[in-house]
Amino acid sequence: MATTNDLKNGMTLDIDGVLWNVVGFQHVKPGKGGAFVRTTLKNVLTGKVVDRTFNAGIKVDVATVDRREMTYLYRDGADFVFMDSESYDQIPVPPGVVGGVADYMLENTIATVALHDDAPLYVELPASVELTISATDPGVQGDRSTGGTKPATLETGANIQVPLFITTGEKVKVDTRDGRYLGRVTS
Repeated sequence: MATTNDLKNGMTLDIDGVLWNVVGFQHVKPGKGGAFVRTTLKNVLTGKVVDRTFNAGIKVDVATVDRREMTYLYRDGADFVFMDSESYDQIPVPPGVVGGVADYMLENTIATVALHDDAPLYVELPASVELTISATDPGVQGDRSTGGTKPATLETGANIQVPLFITTGEKVKVDTRDGRYLGRVTS
């Protein structure tokens, strides 16, 4: 148990049996009346963001979220199987929990899996990953004032936009948060 005065960004709260991450908070002390804490909370499971106001000093339940580094091993039916890097335990994670990061995961990719009561909540990848372009059309230069882009398919099957000079078989760096092309990988 903690009070609303102890809130920090990144904390996970258990409010009415639902887990919420604190995205932002502000302590407000008006000239008249009692102090309160205005928070922005994000639902851990659905991603919904809400604003909620608490009276200052009231008790809130802090959820214990264990963030473990794990290795993605393989798909087992619909589930993704991850292995804990320390205990070597294998954990199946449903596709709904993995979410959009599945587009950037290859076998043996290191990821952070957040667990609450041994149930996976979400999967995070590093900010960028290096993947190979499996298919793209040749770029046709034309007269344009800005650099052009073309669609490309990554080895994971995800589609991204890349500059015209990128060819099939090249390794590129991709932002895992929004799928942007970040650059070529030179080895």
